[in-house]
Amino acid sequence: MNNKLLVSAALAAVISTGVVAPAEAGSKKEKCYGVAKAAQNDCANLAGTHSCAGQSSIDNDKGEWKLVKKGTCSALGGLSKKEAKKLYKANKSM
Repeated sequence: MNNKLLVSAALAAVISTGVVAPAEAGSKKEKCYGVAKAAQNDCANLAGTHSCAGQSSIDNDKGEWKLVKKGTCSALGGLSKKEAKKLYKANKSM
């Protein structure tokens, strides 16, 4: 019984990956810093205080990033990685 459940779960995972991956493959994305809401960041922050998605603690932290459609970051009020690093270093030295 347990093996059937395991096989079913594995099959569901494989099928869902096949459905999602092609949809994302065609869309170009870029990291956009300063637009993620609290707990909505996509991965590690510039400060190095965490390394996982969903661990940001405040909205629009300039050190947190979210993947957005390429070319939309500045329109959302975000920063490129280069701009965010420059701002982070400037604030760190104060």
